[in-house]
Amino acid sequence: MRVSIASDHAGFDQKQHLAHYLRDEGFEVADLGPATDDRVDYPDFARAVAEDVAAGNSRFGVLVCGTGIGMAIAANKVPGIRAANVIDPRFAELTRQHNDANVVTLSGRFVSLEDNQRIVNVFLNTAFEGGRHADRIQKISDLEQ
Repeated sequence: MRVSIASDHAGFDQKQHLAHYLRDEGFEVADLGPATDDRVDYPDFARAVAEDVAAGNSRFGVLVCGTGIGMAIAANKVPGIRAANVIDPRFAELTRQHNDANVVTLSGRFVSLEDNQRIVNVFLNTAFEGGRHADRIQKISDLEQ
C-alpha cells in the first residue's frame, strides 16, 4: 500500500522518522517534502499530500506540523479528503472506523515520535466500518458539491 507523507519545518524531524518507520513496516512511501528543515509554508505540503490521495495515487496520507491542526484545515480543502488531527491512538481508530479518514495529521511538537508511530500504525491498519457511518460520509461528500 502506498502512503504519501509530508511536513513543514516543525514536523520535519518526525516526518523523516515516520517515513523510515513506514518503509520498515512494508509500506511504499511517497515523501512529498520538504527535503530540509528550512522554514516552509504548511499549506503547500498539505495540498500535495491531499491531492495525491484524492487522485488515488496513495491510499492514505500522513502530515506532520507543529500541532497538526493547520495541516488538517488545509488538507480538508481538497475535495475527497477527510483529514483528522489525531493525538491519541484511540482517536486514530475511531476516525478510520467512523469517518473513513484518508489523511492523518500529527503534532511534531506536542506528541512524541513513539506515540505518533502508534497513531499511524492504528490509522493505517483500521478498516472503515461502513453501515450507518457510510450515509454520514456521503453527507460529508455532498457538502463538497
